Amino acid sequence: MRPSLRLKAALALFVAAIVLLAAQAAGVRSLAEAQEERLIRAIIEDDMRNLLQAWREEPETLPPMDPAMGARVSQEGGQWFALPPSLATLPVGVHEVEIDGREVHVAVARFGADRIYRSYDYSAFEKKFRDGMDTILIVTAIFVLPSIWLAYWLSGLLVRQVGGLARQVRALRSGASPSIDPGHYDEHEVAELAVAVNEYHGRMAAMVEREKEFTANVSHELRTPLTRIRTSCELLEQSAASLDPKSRRRLLQIEQAAEDMHALVECLLALAREETATVASPARLAEIVELTLERYAEQLERQKVAAVVAVPGDVRILANAPALGIVLSNLVDNALRHTENGEIRFSWKDGALQIEDTGTGIAAQALPHVFERFYRAPGGRGDGFGMGLAIVKKICDRYGWRIAVDSAEGQGTRVLLGLNAPQPPALHENFTIS
Repeated sequence: MRPSLRLKAALALFVAAIVLLAAQAAGVRSLAEAQEERLIRAIIEDDMRNLLQAWREEPETLPPMDPAMGARVSQEGGQWFALPPSLATLPVGVHEVEIDGREVHVAVARFGADRIYRSYDYSAFEKKFRDGMDTILIVTAIFVLPSIWLAYWLSGLLVRQVGGLARQVRALRSGASPSIDPGHYDEHEVAELAVAVNEYHGRMAAMVEREKEFTANVSHELRTPLTRIRTSCELLEQSAASLDPKSRRRLLQIEQAAEDMHALVECLLALAREETATVASPARLAEIVELTLERYAEQLERQKVAAVVAVPGDVRILANAPALGIVLSNLVDNALRHTENGEIRFSWKDGALQIEDTGTGIAAQALPHVFERFYRAPGGRGDGFGMGLAIVKKICDRYGWRIAVDSAEGQGTRVLLGLNAPQPPALHENFTIS
């Protein structure tokens, strides 16, 4: 399921809030630590000035010499700790060093010819300061929880008009509304989108209307010659006794071709008009298959292809028989283009009609394209235009029939046609010819 725009906006706002809070917390902590260090240094520098002034006035109060340091050493309060000799090279000024795991400050000053080292232990103060900063960070983290709700609420304000536009587009598509009112939206971008949708809908409606007019005209123009052909066949049938058997057979073929053409025209016009496929009636599948094969009797005999119908006679389906006849006719025609001196077998299994042939098969690189318009697999015979299987796929999609094709060069082709509309059984798209 695709995430909603509101959820994406809420996540973006929440992430932005987290980043800003984290940046703020890090900045506050860094600034506070810097200010703390400045404050400590200012206190130490002020203390050293006062001490130096006092030692000048009372030299006898000078701290004693430390032989290891080669300088006078003193400490400001706290428990005494010795300065390591490595600090003897420290320059004049205030330094922060680590002694025995503690961070201490050491002030170095000159008093005449001597150097004076004075240590300050503010570790307890610094610990309390860090504890205070940690409390501030925890409080900042607590604000993350309401920021989740706030981000979701703000995202709702941001996308509410987009949601309203989506509802109006659905109403427009269903015909409940003639157009979308751009004045209903405050945001300029959403109003522009509404105008664009109206313009697109107007163009689509005009195009559909033109298509309807065109299909109506085509329907009339195609039905007129078909009606003449069928009428002529009926008149010829009245004098069938004077015709030889071969001519009578040709007459029946013409009449059957006219009937097939009429059914094809009606089916294709229904597809062009995007009409809902609701015309269905119970029918015996074996009869539809046999009627289809009758149209190809001469071609089957000429190519020495045996047609085997292994569909049980009690299998009944609810389908549009003319549409199914067109599908089967195209599948048989396609099989005959690739089969000679072989067999075409129809069988029924698990709610699917299987059509197998022993022809030349279809190359692996051509198999994904067999349902594309104007595509012709190499190796086939005939003068087709590559429309047959494209029409088959279109009809199957309209009536809810699942179709799958598997083939291999030199091993024949198998087609599975699921006819349990509107929800046919699951078919394996990849299977092996047995």
